[in-house]
Amino acid sequence: MKWKTRLGAGVTALAAVLGVISVPAATAAPATALAAPDISLANVKAHLNQLQTIANNNGGTRSPRGGGYAASVSYVENLLKNAGYTTTRQTCTSCIGQSQNLIAEWPQGDASQVIMLGAHLDSVSAGPGINDNGSGSASILEVALTLARTNPAMAKRVRFGWWADEESGLVGSKYYVNNLPSTERTKIKTYLNFDMIGSKNWGYFVYDDVASIKAVFDEYFTSIGIPTEGDSEGDGRSDHASFKSAGIPVGGLATGAGDIKSSAQAQKWGGTANSPFDNCYHRACDTISNIPDAPLEKNSDAIAYALWKLAVGTPQGNDFSVSLNPTSGTVQPGQSLQVAVSTATTSGSAQSIALSASGLPAGATASFSPATVQSGGSSTLTITTSASTPTGTFPVTVTADGANADHTATFSLGVGSSACAPVTNSTRLNIPDYPASAVNSTATVAGCARNASGTTKVEVHITHTYRGDLVLDLVAPDGTAYRLKNSSSDSADNIDTTYTVNASSEAANGNWQLRIRDVGPADTGYLSSWTLTV
Repeated sequence: MKWKTRLGAGVTALAAVLGVISVPAATAAPATALAAPDISLANVKAHLNQLQTIANNNGGTRSPRGGGYAASVSYVENLLKNAGYTTTRQTCTSCIGQSQNLIAEWPQGDASQVIMLGAHLDSVSAGPGINDNGSGSASILEVALTLARTNPAMAKRVRFGWWADEESGLVGSKYYVNNLPSTERTKIKTYLNFDMIGSKNWGYFVYDDVASIKAVFDEYFTSIGIPTEGDSEGDGRSDHASFKSAGIPVGGLATGAGDIKSSAQAQKWGGTANSPFDNCYHRACDTISNIPDAPLEKNSDAIAYALWKLAVGTPQGNDFSVSLNPTSGTVQPGQSLQVAVSTATTSGSAQSIALSASGLPAGATASFSPATVQSGGSSTLTITTSASTPTGTFPVTVTADGANADHTATFSLGVGSSACAPVTNSTRLNIPDYPASAVNSTATVAGCARNASGTTKVEVHITHTYRGDLVLDLVAPDGTAYRLKNSSSDSADNIDTTYTVNASSEAANGNWQLRIRDVGPADTGYLSSWTLTV
């Protein structure tokens, strides 16, 4: 794990109707056909002993500044090649010493649906890094070798990554993600990260970025009677952040680094309260003797459990699909938009689906109505931004968590886009002669949301016999009325008035009403009410 580093002179009102694009929903995770195998603790420890030996032979470290990192890559790669994996070394030109990422893919399963597991293989220069992060590297290595030995039927493609130069700032994983073509990025449906899973004063932390992925790990730990907590210490500090920033759903496990274990955590998991989870974190004492068996064994089995559930099996049984309409839209800070979420049962019986969203920018929230549906049902996602929400384009991941399968779909949220073209909308109101029936119409004006050049024109055409007695008011959503026309003795046959509404400064959303009233001797109240929805 790396180091932390109102309306005044003008009247405004405009409704936004956002354009959309459709993106195919992800294929469902299959029903698991086989139980996950037990991962050999002895084999994981044998890998850690090899990493310790490599460090011993390279000045006590596996940093890319020396030969320890390259030797670590060779050790892992040789085992994977012999097991039947397709391996690739990717030279990271921005990494220290242009060190290499190692990618290994099991050549079975749907290549368009990738479940990826990763761990950084480098250590800091101060020590051999057997917990940070030999533990994660050795564990996923043995999970990969177990997958090859058992050779189950695969519904999805499984890919493993051992990252270079994480300790300098996630450099290797960033290089990998940034150099993936967009078509390849979309194939990665889930990335799982494992960074320090054998801390001596351990806790059981599960990444809580995506609720449905966290639930998979929690299922395993619940089955063996171990409570978990969300991982806050590792937020943004390990390689999952590189994938998360690209809109890829992430999850993972950790046992703690330099943070202090609380008394409540010590009561829950054992160990020493008021001491670091790993007091050898980034130190020379992070050796093979710094790794206890219990967290290493249980986390290794949890990794296998998640992999088997997400990628192993056959796409039979109860299954569903999820789609979004629209799948992209743009708002200005402070506005909201809605997205239709549709599901369909694709095989077997309908199942309950819990909906959630991740990847929102700061200051934005998401809500679903309803938040739980039966497959075949639909929901409405409302994304609400605040005045402080930063501008840009953000991939928002919608996760549909079913009883038998999980799916994701992506919505591209634009905040503050300047690409919206100016628009002018006109609405003509004909106010007939009294006592004819009054005009009572509504309209929703489409155009650029809060665009400084967007305007709405409301044309009022009055043919009332006593037109001079008429007043026109525009009433804001908060009830404030703005007088557009006072009564007068205008003798013209008609009154044609056009009111131009500038949308750049009005922040109030809701219904604006244009009200016409005869204030003459036979005052009968408002004759007409026209509503403009913003």
